[in-house]
Amino acid sequence: MPQQNIWFFVSIAFSLIAWGIVTARYIWPELRLRSRVEALRPLLVLHSFRFIGLAFLVPGVVSPDVPAAFAHPVAYGDLIAAVLALLSLLLLPSAVGVAAAWIFNLWGAADLLNAFYQANHTGLLAGQLGATSFIPTVIVPLLLSTHGLAFRILLQHQPAPAMQESRHLA
Repeated sequence: MPQQNIWFFVSIAFSLIAWGIVTARYIWPELRLRSRVEALRPLLVLHSFRFIGLAFLVPGVVSPDVPAAFAHPVAYGDLIAAVLALLSLLLLPSAVGVAAAWIFNLWGAADLLNAFYQANHTGLLAGQLGATSFIPTVIVPLLLSTHGLAFRILLQHQPAPAMQESRHLA
């Protein structure tokens, strides 16, 4: 592994730690007392920005040497995740909306993990990412952290009063 990739992965690791602290210290305390639907909404809005992954397809933003086997699945996977997040937002607070949030969260988390796999599998070098290097070093760790939080919210027992409240919001 080239030395530039080592520092790149160190940056990603530190970002995961930092976003984990932000999530645990500031985001979770704000969401934990909300109903499932109201706790999911801000996370889904955040993930609706995943269209940013399309930047991996923009010539001049990334090196022309970026492997298409990396760029295409990552870009389109992010676009699908953004669409699923928006669809989930539209369908909440119904049961179909919660199911859509599950689908989004499973797809979105798997897509991010697949991006790391594709980067390694295709031999992507950190320098090939050009201006998009902020995506895996800043944005992806935040998204991974909030996917974990969304799983926690989706798996959490929904108390009866919160369920009734979410029905009245519709």
